Amino acid sequence: MKATGISTWAGNWKQGKGTLSTTTDTFKDKPYSFSSRFEGTPGGSPEELLAVAQAGCFNQALANNFGMIGFEAESIKTSATVELGYGENGHPAILGIAITTEAKVPGIAKDKFDYCVERARTTCTIALLLKVDLGMTATLLA
Repeated sequence: MKATGISTWAGNWKQGKGTLSTTTDTFKDKPYSFSSRFEGTPGGSPEELLAVAQAGCFNQALANNFGMIGFEAESIKTSATVELGYGENGHPAILGIAITTEAKVPGIAKDKFDYCVERARTTCTIALLLKVDLGMTATLLA
C-alpha cells in the first residue's frame, strides 16, 4: 500500500500560497501559507497532517497491543498536537508532539494499560520515523 500527498505552491516563502491534498478524497486542495503554518491564521498546514497521522497510527498500535494480551478496546480517542517553532539554529522545526489518549478497555488492569500505551507510543510506525519527544497523557476510562 502506498499513500500519496500532493502540495502546490506559488510565490515566495512568506507571501506565497499553496494547497495540500491526498490522492484519495480525504483531504483536497486545502489552502495553506506561511501565516497558516507559523502564525495561526486560517488555513491548513503539513503539521496538521502529521498530527492526524500520529493519532491514527497510535490508535491502531494501541488496539493491537491490547489484543496481544487478550483485551479489546471498546473505544480509543487520541489527539496529537504538533508543536512547530524554531530550532536553536533559527530554522523552522518540529519541537515535539503531545499525545493525549483515553480508552475504555473492559477488564484491563492499569499497569497493563500503561504498558500498552507506552509500547504504542514508542513503536507505532509514525513514531519510529520521528526524532522528537513524544509526550504522553493517557486515561483509562471506567
